[in-house]
Amino acid sequence: MTRFLAGALLLLCADLAVAQQAPAPSTVSDAARALVGVWELSNPDRDRRCTLTFKLDAAPQGRVVTLGPTCAAAFPDVRPAVAWTMGGDDALKLVDAKGVVLFELTEVESGMYETTPTYTHYFLQTLAATNKERITDDLFGDWQITRGPSRPICELTLGNTAYDPDSFVVMLKPGCDASITRFAPVAWRLDRGQFVMIGAGNQSWRFEENEANIWSRIPAARPPVLMVKP
Repeated sequence: MTRFLAGALLLLCADLAVAQQAPAPSTVSDAARALVGVWELSNPDRDRRCTLTFKLDAAPQGRVVTLGPTCAAAFPDVRPAVAWTMGGDDALKLVDAKGVVLFELTEVESGMYETTPTYTHYFLQTLAATNKERITDDLFGDWQITRGPSRPICELTLGNTAYDPDSFVVMLKPGCDASITRFAPVAWRLDRGQFVMIGAGNQSWRFEENEANIWSRIPAARPPVLMVKP
């Protein structure tokens, strides 16, 4: 019996040692959870803007952040950002692949962060606070499809004439890239906040608005296919 008790005690001590060595489960603050989603980064004049998507997925230097397709051109100093962290003070830090802090932002009001004084002056706002839900009247008129932010490959008009009970006509202008003419868009509509372009073969391309009047095709490609207002 004594030998049995000694063995049980040894097993219990081993279990306690393992428990002490095991890392405690990471906790996520309410402020960090509130950050999850799509946000708009802008300079104070808001003449430069792009989107950042924050996730809780682990990244080598923190948690995953992805930059919108126009961020590299609009904010070259943000381009190296690969992760975000948030400590006990709820300050948001964007870091590069080596863990170097690129920017630190603090919440100045609900749904808005501002860089601390030692960094370039930027604001970060929830996309919900900056964009109203689109209606079809917002989209009528001339648009461009670009490959990347600055290479137009097609000009088109989103008409206000009905193509069928659910969609409107699309009219291509001469000189469109072969990838567009093969798809041969004939109609468009809005579907739960996404833009849907319908081809002659009844295929469809979907776009989501990342910034005002800049829609990116989903799923994302490299380089991104964008629909922009000229």
